[in-house]
Amino acid sequence: MSNAQLIQTLADRLRQAEASRQTIAPVRGEIALDDMATAYAVQQRNVDARVADGERIVGRKIGLTSLAVQKQLGVDQPDFGALFASMARGDAQPMPLASLIQPKIEAEIALVLERDLTHEKHTFADILRASAYAVVAVEVVDSRIEQWNIRFVDTVADNASSALFVLGSRPVKLSDVDLTACAMTLSRDGEVLSRGNGAACLGNPLNAAVWLADRMAQLGTPLRAGEVVLTGALGPMVPVTQAGTFVTEIEGLGSVRAAFA
Repeated sequence: MSNAQLIQTLADRLRQAEASRQTIAPVRGEIALDDMATAYAVQQRNVDARVADGERIVGRKIGLTSLAVQKQLGVDQPDFGALFASMARGDAQPMPLASLIQPKIEAEIALVLERDLTHEKHTFADILRASAYAVVAVEVVDSRIEQWNIRFVDTVADNASSALFVLGSRPVKLSDVDLTACAMTLSRDGEVLSRGNGAACLGNPLNAAVWLADRMAQLGTPLRAGEVVLTGALGPMVPVTQAGTFVTEIEGLGSVRAAFA
């Protein structure tokens, strides 16, 4: 099988797994563990297919921003995936569990851009100037790989294990929030299930945003005004096993509710 055929075969397999809500074996059996190019090509094939079907890209997510998780997966950098309008949910809007496979949630800081980021190399100043505001966010991740048995190429090919995201409704200027020290709690029925802070995301969420801006510009698909950037988890992921509402609070940004029906 040629590499082009392999990319198409794996893309089809992952797309069918998502549509049928049935997991598949890890793709790393067919992609070398260090073959990032092929893994991203599989992801891009399915991104292109969704766009061809009429879906709209509204931003990007950054994954693997925890150094501990990077070490676990044997990599020294984050990864990214595409966000589509069809993935967006509102605060407390019910999300049917039946539409997902093995979901988990994580609390994040989202940036909404008001300027394009087109430089080959970006700085904190570029991100600060380009960001209209930040909002508290929840990302619902969901792996099409059986039992979350993933390595780097598995999650990259699977659009960085993306599923849904929920944005808060209180926009805050970056000058009005401490992106490093802000404390985060993720709770359900008053029980705190995950804690963290901004520093858990590569030391500062802007480090993740700079990495993504550079990467997307290098690929010829720079981040654009109006797009959402999910900068990465501020604490451990929490499995979602039954219906209910999870509340994320981030100091300085307010709260958002992820409701599963």
